[in-house]
Amino acid sequence: MTNSTDTNRWRRFSDWDERMLRHDLFAAEDPEAGFSVFKSPYDPIAVATIKSGRIVSLDGKPEKDFDILDEFIARHHLDPDLVEEAMAMDDGEIARMLVDINVPREKLERLARGMTPAKLANVVAQLSSLEVAFAYSKMRQRKTPGNQAHVTNAKDDPLQLAADAATAAELGFDELETTMRVSSNSWANALACTVGASVGRGDALFQCSIEEAEELRIGMAGLATYAETISVYGTEKAFIDGDDTPWSKAFLTAAYASRGIKARCTSGAGAELLMGFHEKKSVLYLEARCLCVQRAMGIQGTQNGGVDGAALTASMPGGVRELMAENLIAVWLGLECASGNDARTSESEIRVGAKITPLLLAGSDLITSGQGSINKYDNTFNASLFNGEEIEEYLTLQRDFEVDGGLTPLDEERALGLRIRAVEALTAVFEELDLATVTTSMVQSVVFASGSDQTDSFTAGQVTPISEAIKNRNITAVDVVRALAKRGFRDEAENLLFMLKQRVTGDYLQTSAIFRDHKIISALNDPNDYSGPATGYRMDEKRWSDVKSVRGTLTKESVLATEALGKERFPDWLFDDGTAEPGTDRHEVVIGVSPAFGAEMHRTFAGHGLPDVINAITSGISGGGGRARLVRILHTADTSFVGLSAAKLSGSGIGIGIQSKGTAVLHRSDRLPHLNLELFSNAPLVLLDHYKQLGWNAARHTFGEAPEPVVVPFRGEALSARFHARVAILFALETEMTDPDAKPVQLTLLPTGA
Repeated sequence: MTNSTDTNRWRRFSDWDERMLRHDLFAAEDPEAGFSVFKSPYDPIAVATIKSGRIVSLDGKPEKDFDILDEFIARHHLDPDLVEEAMAMDDGEIARMLVDINVPREKLERLARGMTPAKLANVVAQLSSLEVAFAYSKMRQRKTPGNQAHVTNAKDDPLQLAADAATAAELGFDELETTMRVSSNSWANALACTVGASVGRGDALFQCSIEEAEELRIGMAGLATYAETISVYGTEKAFIDGDDTPWSKAFLTAAYASRGIKARCTSGAGAELLMGFHEKKSVLYLEARCLCVQRAMGIQGTQNGGVDGAALTASMPGGVRELMAENLIAVWLGLECASGNDARTSESEIRVGAKITPLLLAGSDLITSGQGSINKYDNTFNASLFNGEEIEEYLTLQRDFEVDGGLTPLDEERALGLRIRAVEALTAVFEELDLATVTTSMVQSVVFASGSDQTDSFTAGQVTPISEAIKNRNITAVDVVRALAKRGFRDEAENLLFMLKQRVTGDYLQTSAIFRDHKIISALNDPNDYSGPATGYRMDEKRWSDVKSVRGTLTKESVLATEALGKERFPDWLFDDGTAEPGTDRHEVVIGVSPAFGAEMHRTFAGHGLPDVINAITSGISGGGGRARLVRILHTADTSFVGLSAAKLSGSGIGIGIQSKGTAVLHRSDRLPHLNLELFSNAPLVLLDHYKQLGWNAARHTFGEAPEPVVVPFRGEALSARFHARVAILFALETEMTDPDAKPVQLTLLPTGA
């Protein structure tokens, strides 16, 4: 078949044009326009000069030409006592130290305090992607990995926010982050997520991402426990464009900390390029400047790895490697790292899975700085690398690689119970504080909904007066605690009160701090101690048991229970009729069935009842002029040998072998076992018409003809992934029923004497 429009083109390119990858754009390297990843000809030479204990030149600039970033880095990041030692070391030597398990993390962190941004960038540029991931596993701050979720929806619906926050926390997300479609809805979003996070697990940290001053007010009201909107940029113009300086950001950081709110900065490759203030520098160098500023500010951590600029950076050659490299610089500087992966960098699922894998294997303080716990269309931050639709794929990646990505499979009944509890708790708070009236139909629409397309609840416009009332009436988390307790939600009230108490103690302001089982774990009491095999983080038996228990896991018991249901539908229908002897009819076709066929197993993998399969084959044989005989082969369960054994019993030398799962073979007695005439290897795709045609072909072979083989259509389905776990369990049952010395048994469809 030809297509006139493609006659001068290899049509594989047309196939490629239909792939989702073709929606991605790829940028050529162009330093003049800011498109350079690891090195630009405009990047400075790594150098620093000290006079009388003072940094007087930095990366090629004398002190008189310092911009605000240079000044801040020189005065607050660089340690004059370490600069000469660190800057004199060879870049390659330091890079090798990063991947050397015998060089402790503390030694490398000490050296980083004497390195300029250009030096840090030059060193990590020496590392391959594999080496970056390995170095990251050694340098990250906290031993136990964690993860962060986005909890938003397209309507700013507080009921859905509460339900989704509860399920996200139960999935294992250590931090929950929301933002809103309408900025005036921020207070309602914050209160809803605060209530939802108090349900069940009850110790997830929460952030409401909004303009910095407003976010600080929400935090002071107790309706947020952390913040990460302290944006830092790698050029002076980008900073000034945001009406900020490193000093103002440092002050804001101190303001958060003074109110017991955990804080981290936000930066990432590509931000300056998107803003038009890139100075023709490489994105890695600019991000190294950002990270040195952040360490100088005294903040405990960062979210980087591209973030909003991730897709732009990933469009450049080596861009994903750069995103990993900037994560490495962050942890090398002693910062907690929420390592990006919060923006969809590709429409290709292969690229998406590949991007997460190195950090998933290495582990991170927070594998993502916002994985979508909700569906893509509900993600007000824009789609994350992984979203609600793909959470089970992420859970399976953890299981595949035996790594902890921070999440735990969620039981259906448990999930629904949490969603109901969260919505009821928020309803009680709204009623007690006279904020809104919630109807039963609103509750029901939300608890069962996958996303806001399926809800009949609050709209964004209806949320605004609720949010304004919370703000204007100065409602705080303490008011929420009282409302929960008064309405009978005692556990939730205690969980929220517990989180408020942590604001007083301040323990979760430690580097890389999260809560597990209402206890702080951080870089202080859970430091990363990786130094080679059998060191660092390892899942204990309970954690591994939780991680590997993904939905759809088969057991021998569950498979056999399914087969037992088939027995009820197909009661005894095959009956032994003595030992099968060789036939003499030259148009006979012997159908050999495997040991468990119709005895312990009753359906093919395509779902056909075995009586229907036998009826189709015998009908085909009869239609082709042959005569069918049914025999059970007991000495083997292998399809080829079953078929060959059947052929050797047949008067025509033609036989069909079929396993219980539906795999079938057409054989001739003079052939080698695996040199058959026809084979149905993809049992899940075989239709009854295919079996009938196979029978017809077998009959025509008895007349010396060579009919056209039956071709079962196959479109590239991953049949092994779909069926082989079940195949292995059932084939073990088949082989257990074999007896090497057993004779074949003649079968009839009616009991003897009937």
